[in-house]
Amino acid sequence: MQYVVISFLCLAILLYFLLGGADFGAGIIELFTSSKNRSKTRKTMYHAIGPVWEANHMWLIIAIVILFVAFPLIYSTMSIYLHIPLAVMLIGIIARGTAFVFRHYDAVKDQMQEVYNKIFVYSSFITPLFLGIIAGSVLCGQIDTDPHNFVQAYIWGWLNLFSVAVGLFTVALCGFLAAIYLIGECKEEEDKKRFIKKAKFMNVAAVLFGIVVFWAAYSEGVPLVNWVFENPVGLAAVSLASLSLVLLWYLLLKGKTKVLRILAGFQVTMILLAISYAHFPNFIRLRNGSAISLYEAIGPAKTVQTLGWALLLGSLLILPFLGYLFYKFQKKEE
Repeated sequence: MQYVVISFLCLAILLYFLLGGADFGAGIIELFTSSKNRSKTRKTMYHAIGPVWEANHMWLIIAIVILFVAFPLIYSTMSIYLHIPLAVMLIGIIARGTAFVFRHYDAVKDQMQEVYNKIFVYSSFITPLFLGIIAGSVLCGQIDTDPHNFVQAYIWGWLNLFSVAVGLFTVALCGFLAAIYLIGECKEEEDKKRFIKKAKFMNVAAVLFGIVVFWAAYSEGVPLVNWVFENPVGLAAVSLASLSLVLLWYLLLKGKTKVLRILAGFQVTMILLAISYAHFPNFIRLRNGSAISLYEAIGPAKTVQTLGWALLLGSLLILPFLGYLFYKFQKKEE
């Protein structure tokens, strides 16, 4: 049953990045949109994420619950040594959600709308930035579980070149996903061209920040090149991601948008697979050279078995209704 729990954990992280990341990316797109086009961007965004944006945080909740119940050592290590970036990310999620609701559904339209707008776009940038920083922190090997002072314990574990580079890379990927998803929501050709341009910009930014990630990994001794290029799965994933990128750009230049969402999701999935496969089952690399493994940090067998059955049975209830929710709101707008 441990494999079922680990599979659900990986799936929850992936889906939160693909779906929740695209939600964050919508705010990033708005942040980098000119003032004259922001109203159109908001309208398209409301159509795309307005009815279902809250459902995407379900995947984050599932991932946190799995870590808390099945992998208490991993959960406690992250909660202690990464509590600052975790707190900033959670505050960003709350601020973004609150601003989204008030600026769209507030009965009184006044100067506070501009405040809500700023909170929404900046929290949409900050949240995936710190999500990426947390991801980089568990990989970089800078978390010190035997620190000598506060800074060593709670700052340098996440405030380092590699983690920040991963954070910026995550922001670019979220913006790219959002631009691709929003293309399919456009009714007018002019809006579609505008989002295609944003998708190209974010894709170039993601490639550039990806290069920065590899440079930062080399500078700080993170064996990212070995993880990605010295095993057949990582090499195949990178190759497929590169091929999908070429095909995606070809379709963008031709103005063909029907399969772009699938290609973008596939590309990001392959990137995550390339980075994580060789590192698996290790979840957190520590400064002392050791690592916390999913297999070694797993909880009692009965707890894991109960959680596994709960996830399997719960997915039978949740996934069909979640799919119906997306279908119903899309159908309503047609």
